[in-house]
Amino acid sequence: MILAATNLAKPDYFVLIGYFVLMLGIGAYFYRFMKGMKDYFSGGNNIPWWLSGVSFYMSSFSVFAFVYYSALAYKYGWVAVTLFWVTIPATIVGVLFFASRWRRARIDSPVEYLETRYGIGVRQLFAWQGIPVRIIDDAFKLVAIGTFISVGLGLPLGQSMFWSGVIMLAYTFMGGLWAVAVTDFIQFVVMAAAIVVLLPLSLAKVGGVGGFVSGSPEGFFKLIQQEQFSWIYVGSHIILFTLAYSSINWSLIQRYYCVPKEKDARKVGWLVVVLNIITPPLMFIPAMAARQFLPDIEAKGVYPELCVALLPAGMLGLVIAAMFSATMSMLSSDYNVCASVLTNDVYRRLFNPGARQKTLVFVGRLMTLVIGVVALGLAFTFSRGSGEEMFRNMVKLFSIATAPVAIPMLLGLLSKRMTNAGALAGFLCGVSVGLLLFFLGPEEGKLLGQTWKLENLLLLGTAGTTALVMVVVSFALPAGHDQRRRAEDFLHRLTVPIGELPGDVVPGTGKAGVSPFRVVGISIVFIGVMMLAVAPWVRETLALAMDLAIGAGLAVIGLIMAVRSRPSEAPPEPPETVPPGATGFEVVVDEDRQERSEEDSR
Repeated sequence: MILAATNLAKPDYFVLIGYFVLMLGIGAYFYRFMKGMKDYFSGGNNIPWWLSGVSFYMSSFSVFAFVYYSALAYKYGWVAVTLFWVTIPATIVGVLFFASRWRRARIDSPVEYLETRYGIGVRQLFAWQGIPVRIIDDAFKLVAIGTFISVGLGLPLGQSMFWSGVIMLAYTFMGGLWAVAVTDFIQFVVMAAAIVVLLPLSLAKVGGVGGFVSGSPEGFFKLIQQEQFSWIYVGSHIILFTLAYSSINWSLIQRYYCVPKEKDARKVGWLVVVLNIITPPLMFIPAMAARQFLPDIEAKGVYPELCVALLPAGMLGLVIAAMFSATMSMLSSDYNVCASVLTNDVYRRLFNPGARQKTLVFVGRLMTLVIGVVALGLAFTFSRGSGEEMFRNMVKLFSIATAPVAIPMLLGLLSKRMTNAGALAGFLCGVSVGLLLFFLGPEEGKLLGQTWKLENLLLLGTAGTTALVMVVVSFALPAGHDQRRRAEDFLHRLTVPIGELPGDVVPGTGKAGVSPFRVVGISIVFIGVMMLAVAPWVRETLALAMDLAIGAGLAVIGLIMAVRSRPSEAPPEPPETVPPGATGFEVVVDEDRQERSEEDSR
């Protein structure tokens, strides 16, 4: 699976260096806008839906999508697209049932509402349970991206992990969620440009669409592969992704509540649905076509081999940037949202309820730094061994923790009958059953002619146990008067649109805030110019035509965005203190809006 350094030319290094410089520049640009905790962790609830939607999409997968799914596409065919498409029903469920609720919860971290809905114990339990899981997961992602860069550029693994980790940490540390969202969008542009180049080149290699279809193995376009990827396997993955996308994947939830209004949150989800429909075939058809002109390679190396075989100088560097940009998106998002939980749900809630906004931003940056450094340290530890068995065990352990956390979070948004005791009992019983299956369950088996694996059994077992125990305990031990009233008040708030509660501020209706159009436009121009700059090294006619067309198109689009955008202004200074007892419903009163309301009433 090697993109050897000997295959890279000076234009490739030029593209990679330019890409990294651009990421750091975006972080530095947004540094001055981070005036308060809400700015740093939720973009002041002013991030446009299109930017948040693309950031959601880019934060939902990593370099494994290129390596692992491309290997499946090369070996089994269309089943790789089917497995990626499980994200579609998962996202649709999130849009229909939870997107508006997450925005109307009026929160600054994904677990903040749990204290109001259940109690402080559930809030702290889920906060502390989620942090180490995500840090360990991030460490494995750092190993993956470090390995990819090490092989691609011929650098030592340690240096590759260190510098990629430092760059991601730097722009997240400086610019908060705004920097994360904008860099995600730029990374999406880079990835899209790489895909658009590689797809027609691979199809042209096999004689066009007709040659691709006729030359593919029999059964190559079936939706599933019965022995390895049955409908049970696909169905369990739909459940897993539905739970993750709607509750436990904090960085994705963050994309729902960082937008101005609930209709924007729904637009975020629908945009992700569209992207998840369109992009998987575009990403994996080149790997399927490679069966015809790269017949004897190892499946897991198909995507790098494709790049070496088809891409000219400069574009190879672009594809390398695209492949690890997805992992950078996931890591930077995790760093920011984990820091939000440590700052809002631990530091602010337990240690300093009246903290000044500048203090909260400082603590947020410090927590970002701590999370990034710990993840990097774990990555160095994991990289010393083979890591394969450890990775497989961690995937199973993550399967154990998914449903016991996700189900109480989701049922708490839907039903007032669920109680604090039910949530705790469901979590403990679900985790216990998962651990029992992990140590005693068979690795795989058959049911109704369908193949299932231990990961499927873990998910279904923990989900069923958690839901059953939570419902039974909640009905057997109903909540007391105070808890029931808090739950009813919370669920009532979820029915009230943003702007209709006393003290609500609708982002974008007052003073000018951060405008992403200019920085996004300039960044797109930068990418277009880089593509045009490597054109002299592109010799193949089709590749040259595509390079010129895409580079010029990006430059024009970016220039239009930059010219038509208004200059960004710093948002108004937030109040220096935050009321104690943070439960997710503190509001900042817009004095101008309040004065207008008083005049209207007079």
